[in-house]
Amino acid sequence: MRRWGLAAASLLLAAAGCGDAGDVDGDLTNNWGAMAAASGFQPAAETCHLSNFAKAGPRATYEEVDCDVLHRTETVFVGEFKTDAAEPPDNTSKAARAAYQTCDTKTTEYVGGPWRHARLWIGVTHPSPAAWTGGARWFRCEVVELDSIEDDGALVQRQGSLRGALVNGTSDLMLTCYAIKLDDAGAIDTMPPAECTDEHDAEFAGIWNAPAKASYPKGDTAWEEFHEGCRGVVADYVGVPNDRDLQYRTGVVSLPGNADVWAQGDHGVRCYLWLEGTALKSSLKGKGTKALPVQYK
Repeated sequence: MRRWGLAAASLLLAAAGCGDAGDVDGDLTNNWGAMAAASGFQPAAETCHLSNFAKAGPRATYEEVDCDVLHRTETVFVGEFKTDAAEPPDNTSKAARAAYQTCDTKTTEYVGGPWRHARLWIGVTHPSPAAWTGGARWFRCEVVELDSIEDDGALVQRQGSLRGALVNGTSDLMLTCYAIKLDDAGAIDTMPPAECTDEHDAEFAGIWNAPAKASYPKGDTAWEEFHEGCRGVVADYVGVPNDRDLQYRTGVVSLPGNADVWAQGDHGVRCYLWLEGTALKSSLKGKGTKALPVQYK
């Protein structure tokens, strides 16, 4: 039976080929379009995701959702690494620093204002090692909302895109005033936010950009350089002279990002004026020397 089946199939094939179809030339591929070259996975910009931020982004963990759905991260931009390195770049590499700088700029454009002035954090996601070996060179610029910048805040699952969130400068994401709590040793313990019309003793004043060659601060001498930079920011914010008397007008809190983002070139330091023991009930922005007098010498 098996032999009969083969023979019958041969007869059918022979019958099908014995006539002249006229427009059949025997070349079965001459009119086919060329197949497109194989391409790897490419993430999309302006998308939201269920997963937490990760430095490496395997395809298996990539899950886009509508930004109106509760989500954790948002991709504001997708760029390309310009490197032939055999492995994904580490934080100290030139390629990683360039990608972070791009994400810094693109995030400010995306949210409509300086993202460091808000409860936002950014990160760069690169391909997994396997995808990198396969030729993937994309990077994703991610932005996330935190419940606090000052107190090692946790990621917030949010609904709604961050596109344009800071355009008018009145978002509840903005850093404003604080009621600092001290520990038993007199050091800052926490910095819970407060309405500027409620009692507070600290206020966000702006960003000091530390020199590119500056090291991440360790020790009193290094921190004093940061405080000095932030005093200048506070002086501009309040409208008082940036002179030797400034240290007698206000204290400062200087808050760089962590060592990880510092290595990627993020030298933006958040600066806060701090009047310990004072019960302010309004913002000091632009109030001048009468609002921030020399208190003692």
